[in-house]
Amino acid sequence: MNNSNEPIYDARKLGIPKMLILGIQHMFAMFGATILVPILVAGYFKDACGEPLTRGLTVSVTLFCAGFGTLIFHHCSKLKVPAFLGSSFAFLGGFYTVANLKNGIYATMNVNDKAAYACGGIVVAGLLYLAVALIFKLVGVNRVMKFLPPVVTGPIIICIGLSLAPSAISNASTNWWIAFTALAVIIIFNIWGKGMFKIIPILMGVLISYGLAVILNACGITNPDGTAILDFASVSGAGWIGLPQFQICKFDITAILVMAPIAIATMMEHVGDMSAISATVGENFIEEPGLHRTLMGDGLATAFAGFLGGPANTTYGENTGVLELSKVYDPRVIRIAACFSIVLSFIPKFSAIISTMPAAIIGGVSFMLYGMISAIGVRNVVENKVDLTKSRNLIIAGVIFVCGLGFSDGLTFTVFGTSITLTALAVAAIAGIFLNAVLPGNDYQFGKNPEGDRSRGVYVANSDSEDEAE
Repeated sequence: MNNSNEPIYDARKLGIPKMLILGIQHMFAMFGATILVPILVAGYFKDACGEPLTRGLTVSVTLFCAGFGTLIFHHCSKLKVPAFLGSSFAFLGGFYTVANLKNGIYATMNVNDKAAYACGGIVVAGLLYLAVALIFKLVGVNRVMKFLPPVVTGPIIICIGLSLAPSAISNASTNWWIAFTALAVIIIFNIWGKGMFKIIPILMGVLISYGLAVILNACGITNPDGTAILDFASVSGAGWIGLPQFQICKFDITAILVMAPIAIATMMEHVGDMSAISATVGENFIEEPGLHRTLMGDGLATAFAGFLGGPANTTYGENTGVLELSKVYDPRVIRIAACFSIVLSFIPKFSAIISTMPAAIIGGVSFMLYGMISAIGVRNVVENKVDLTKSRNLIIAGVIFVCGLGFSDGLTFTVFGTSITLTALAVAAIAGIFLNAVLPGNDYQFGKNPEGDRSRGVYVANSDSEDEAE
């Protein structure tokens, strides 16, 4: 959109039509990844409970929460930071765990109530942001980050991706040809794509593999198990205008302990994103408006989304790539994209079309997504130059891996007559933070290696674009 190499900090001089187009571009950049989260989560609950979600965690609710959450974030950050908040992949493992809870009150619970309790955990996770924001404000970034170094956050992120691998295989196995097409398209656009297409490989993978599914379905070809590839029954009954199916969250200590610890990873992602956006735009947003303000905005947006039954929000690296691509750094453009997202959430027919996506496409995308989440954890360790020749670092990473992947059923215990379950990820996070605090030799200092600090995002964006943004 900007043909010169000069950055634009006030897009109003481009005129309203161009600002609207730029806003649409930002919406599409976040679109493929954002709507993928509720689709994946709906699959977890359907597989575990045998019935589909009818309220909350839908595409419509997600788009509304992403748009409104972005506006909350901009208000908290003094309207200065050009960041878009989309669905967080980091919480997928938590949703998967809650969907598969079989003990206590969850033994006979219906699918919508389970989802509501998971969203209650999201609200608490968002509120943890506010507590950490206050600590950042009072004691400073460096002292807080000393308890959350890459030797802790990197292995936790690795565990998030690896714990979801069986789900990717299960979905892809419904039709390997369609799944392979989705995976191949994502790889091709991620490596060889040009311009905007390089920024949205997931969206292109979904669109092209869905087109293949339409053609195969029209030719009468079915999945290997004999089921139809596509079912459009729900689309004809959906209206053009309607309210998103919100669901007010519920609270239970077990679900809270499943979801809340994941905030450790997403807060580190937030720090990395703020570093990357600051480098892209040429302004230090960590100092002004301040990391405490951006964390507060991210946390309030996440708590708001969870309250209404939506997935957690997080600042999106994909949109940082668009900032670098367009050289238009005006936050007003991001707010226009947020408004488009809200408008789209009130079109039920659109959500119904999205819900027809075959499980094989979700599986193909998940192959890339879950693997890259784990790979990003490895990148976090490598780029921050974590010395794994040190015994303390090996011990911390090793214990996190065993806890994160070994406690497949979690750790259940009773406190004052209340049954509490800590998930594998929660156990891993607690163990990692504790060991890092008590073992001697912790010399991590945030800001000492800026390139490494920017590598903390649990999102899937083109790596070349990220590098340019940095």
